[in-house]
Amino acid sequence: MKEQILQLEREVREAPVGNAQELEAYRIKYLSRKGLIPELFEELKKVPADQKREVGQALNQLKNLAEGRLKELTASLEGSTNGQAQKLDLTLPVNQYAIGNQHPISLTRYRIIQIFERLGFNVSDGPEIETDWYNFTALNFPENHPAREMQDTFFIEKNPDVLLRTHTSNVQIRLLEKQKPPVRSIMPGRVYRNEAISARAHCFFHQVEGLYVDRNVGFADLKQTLYHFAKEMFGADTKIRLRPSYFPFTEPSAEIDISCFICHGKGCNVCKHSGWVEIAGSGMVHPNVLKNSGVDPQEFTGFAFGMGIERITMLRYGINDLRLFSENDVRFLRQFKPVM
Repeated sequence: MKEQILQLEREVREAPVGNAQELEAYRIKYLSRKGLIPELFEELKKVPADQKREVGQALNQLKNLAEGRLKELTASLEGSTNGQAQKLDLTLPVNQYAIGNQHPISLTRYRIIQIFERLGFNVSDGPEIETDWYNFTALNFPENHPAREMQDTFFIEKNPDVLLRTHTSNVQIRLLEKQKPPVRSIMPGRVYRNEAISARAHCFFHQVEGLYVDRNVGFADLKQTLYHFAKEMFGADTKIRLRPSYFPFTEPSAEIDISCFICHGKGCNVCKHSGWVEIAGSGMVHPNVLKNSGVDPQEFTGFAFGMGIERITMLRYGINDLRLFSENDVRFLRQFKPVM
């Protein structure tokens, strides 16, 4: 045992170490859990009792020697590395950093705002956590409407009801309460609904709603506004159709469809194989909504519309799966041109 200790002591003192790889090899060979020095400590059990003290002291000295040289070599190599760094040529060109992309939903949101701002609409915002009054009751939702049930709405508290807003229509009520007509505004924002996640639906999404209230506002104004938007967003060749529909907060009401840009009318999972994609719900503001907001429906009329920004983005860029927007996959996101 004593001869082994003396032999290792010579090796530890003389082992050549000139770089980081050799330093790591030195540490593994002599000081790692299965290194030569720990192995000698294991064999100490076999040494006769009258020699254990002497051999143990020699082993401790060997270990301290190896650890001390390891520290010295580490400090020496680090100093050498710093010295090399100081000799770098600072006149060399810098590495170019990649410019991040804006999210496709953000790009579409900015485009929607741009189109409606040219028509005289401003942008309004409101809370995402809302009361039943602003999210349902003031918008003429009956007490037994299915949207009030837990399967459609994320409720935070009950009696009184506090919830995550299911649309940005809550901003319309708040805006009419604070501002006397004329009112012309759009309300983009995030909304929440308790839906199964699929290629066509998600538990959260982004929506933009619009409101125009003034004297003598008619359905023709609504139609021409949305017609202009569809042409500006999707191009002059876009086909458009209006379908009669029902919403508690508008009367009369209409769904706005455009020809599917993904399959070009052939049929796909996004358009439900119909060739048409719904982009907006719309209609004339119901008199009860105006009354609930403190506006006289005998003096003022108005129209409202709402659309999903994800749906517009899917058509704009030919994306066929809604889930891609929230997966944060850089391979997907880097495809979109950054806004400088």
